[in-house]
Amino acid sequence: MVGTENLKRIVDQICRDKGIDRALLIDAIEEAVRSAVRKKFGNRREIEVQFSEDLGEVEVFQYRTVVDEVYDEETEISLEEARRLDPEAELDDDLGEKLDNIADLGRIAAQSAKQVIIHRMRDAERDVIFDMYRDREGSIVNGIVQRFERGDMIINLGRTDAILPREGQIPKRSYKQGDRIRAYLQEVRREVRESGKFRDAQLILSRTCNEFLIKLFEMEVPEIAEGIVKIMGASREPGFRAKIAVSSIESDVDPVGACVGLKGSRVQNVVQELQGERIDIVPWSPDPAKYVYNALAPAEVSMVVIEDERKTMLVVVPDDQLSLAIGRQGQNVRLASRLLNWKIDVKSETRYTNLENASYRSLLEVEGVDEGLADRLFAAGIASAGLLAGMETEKLMALARLDEEKAKALQEKAALVQPPEAPEAPAAAAGEDAGADSAEASEDGPA
Repeated sequence: MVGTENLKRIVDQICRDKGIDRALLIDAIEEAVRSAVRKKFGNRREIEVQFSEDLGEVEVFQYRTVVDEVYDEETEISLEEARRLDPEAELDDDLGEKLDNIADLGRIAAQSAKQVIIHRMRDAERDVIFDMYRDREGSIVNGIVQRFERGDMIINLGRTDAILPREGQIPKRSYKQGDRIRAYLQEVRREVRESGKFRDAQLILSRTCNEFLIKLFEMEVPEIAEGIVKIMGASREPGFRAKIAVSSIESDVDPVGACVGLKGSRVQNVVQELQGERIDIVPWSPDPAKYVYNALAPAEVSMVVIEDERKTMLVVVPDDQLSLAIGRQGQNVRLASRLLNWKIDVKSETRYTNLENASYRSLLEVEGVDEGLADRLFAAGIASAGLLAGMETEKLMALARLDEEKAKALQEKAALVQPPEAPEAPAAAAGEDAGADSAEASEDGPA
């Protein structure tokens, strides 16, 4: 280990390959040798370790005090012996002596030196990686799939590896080892965790975050890169559907058209990168009512009722547009809600009209009656809680799809509801199941 002829060449090669500062590596080697020497000779000796550039080796010196009579050989040396080493030595001098018998420091000492060098080199490599990538945090990086670890993907970026965790992967496609991949550099850490999530990972990637979608559009649309078109918000259900809101600072530039591109070329490039994720490009508006109208497209909106303090919206749509506004499993309204950062309640025109009726609202006051059941009862002519309490049990069993015991219990609860002050005639919709034409939705999906 010490006095190796090619040590200087090894140092130069490691610094060149790893990008580690030469002074840091030499300092690590000196510390490792110092640790190994203390393991072999003890901690009481005053040891100095130096890397000689001229000799290309590590030199170790032991310093002892010159005394008349030696009581401790580890820290003292007699005047007679000192003058054999240095004829000009005097009492109380600190005399340095090069140790030449340390070529073999023993297995434990050598292992200690190895651990010190490995630890210091890892620290130095982490600093190099942090300095290299800290300015690239929040950008898209390219890499090659290296391997898989418990569902996480290890991506080789050239100089180092990064981790693409399972939750950061788009679910509909699987990559193979050696595939090229693009991802968003979400986090660059200086220190790594010794345990827990993403242990030993300095670079964390994602392909499911909203920022990945935004950065892809910035790369594809020159108007966004130039600042003419701005992305005002984005929401995604990775691999399935996404919405982005765009605006333009110049009146003659259509922000939606700029993002779509000629014959859809720009947006299709993004869709292809996101493995077929459907993307709705929405014109942004400072008016929440206009904004939600755009965000729920292609569904038409009849009316919007806004509560600014609670940041909630009641959106009324034509009956035949309800399923389109809500989307499959509530996806459309859920994405719109996240895009606006408002809670959105979607109702059909029929249900909204019913809710204006005091008799209908009395049905909803009955414990166990939801809007779907209230719609069916109202359409069948059961226009209030009082009528529900007095109707034939068999008819209620058929409408509510309940057994006799539960139907009677429901009628008992209906009898407890105060009658409305001004009952209104039921809407003429006999024979139809109005529950299929109305729904509620919020950020958590349709009720």
